Amino acid sequence: MTAPDRPAAASLAEAGSARPETRSAHVYDIASNDPDSRLVDRSRVSEDDLAQISAVMQAMGNLRDAENRLMEASLDYMKLGRNDMRALHFLIVCENRDTVATPGAIAAHLHVSSASTTKLLDRLERAGHITRSPHPSDRRALAIRIAPETRHTAVETVGRQQARRFDAAARLTPEQRAVVIEFLTSMAAELEGGDDAW
Repeated sequence: MTAPDRPAAASLAEAGSARPETRSAHVYDIASNDPDSRLVDRSRVSEDDLAQISAVMQAMGNLRDAENRLMEASLDYMKLGRNDMRALHFLIVCENRDTVATPGAIAAHLHVSSASTTKLLDRLERAGHITRSPHPSDRRALAIRIAPETRHTAVETVGRQQARRFDAAARLTPEQRAVVIEFLTSMAAELEGGDDAW
């Protein structure tokens, strides 16, 4: 893995800050998606509240689009797959916390099978991104570590761009952050708690 160059780092920054096109301005509008109120009962929601809720959905969509653009640019720059990048991020966090990462822990983090994890680690090791060594206290396990050069590249490009989320959160007051946390937690629960047939 070569050290990050300025053009590559710049492309990651541009990917994260690009604005959505105007043609998608109504993609997340509630009335545009559900004109007959078959999905959402809007009878007790005022027009002003409906417009603001649609603006919230649009803002979430913009964030998701920005994250997807940044992820695609990151994968292209690092020449890795999505789970490869997630595994490397997990290894960086484990190293920062002085925790020994094992294949089992990586499999649990990625929600994949042991066999899939083995293939992933084989691929990363062949590319020089990780090392395997005996676990310091468990003879049945292996210790997985990220290669120093890969860590440096990931942190100084993808990591530095992702860290800009902190600035947005830091600009909020504690009360505003509490509202955001409650909203995002509630939204996740709504999405995961449905009884959809599919």
